[in-house]
Amino acid sequence: MLESTAFAMGPVPQNGGAPGGTDMLMQFLPLILMFVIFWFLLIRPQQKRAKAHKQMLGGLKRGDRVQTGSGLIGRIVEIDDEQVLLECGNARLRMSRGSVAGLLADGKGDKMDKIARSGKPGRTEKADKTPAVPDRDDEDDNAAETDKAPAEEKPQNP
Repeated sequence: MLESTAFAMGPVPQNGGAPGGTDMLMQFLPLILMFVIFWFLLIRPQQKRAKAHKQMLGGLKRGDRVQTGSGLIGRIVEIDDEQVLLECGNARLRMSRGSVAGLLADGKGDKMDKIARSGKPGRTEKADKTPAVPDRDDEDDNAAETDKAPAEEKPQNP
């Protein structure tokens, strides 16, 4: 019985001592390589982006054109430590400072502001006012109704 227990523990080292350090290193080498790959491909770039975003948020000032995380584009009217007041066309929106995704160049978004100031309908409003084109199925239904209409009318007496 003791013999089977001894075989289950593994081979006896050649020098009679504990297993060598190179064997342990070879076992952990794949784990170490995976960590190094994850560090350079995932962790480090994400830390750089977070640092750049934090610096951008720290440098925000009144009058900057920004885009929020939800896609709104506006100009900063007021700013404090936690919130910003954005002017988006005719609307003013109070948002969390952290929701600002990035700064825009001065030229971007000017066309949208001109449309909002002029009061002219935007592209989506024009599309809503165009008349709908009837489907072919609707035309067939209308034709069937016009065929039935004369049959239902009563002849008039002269």
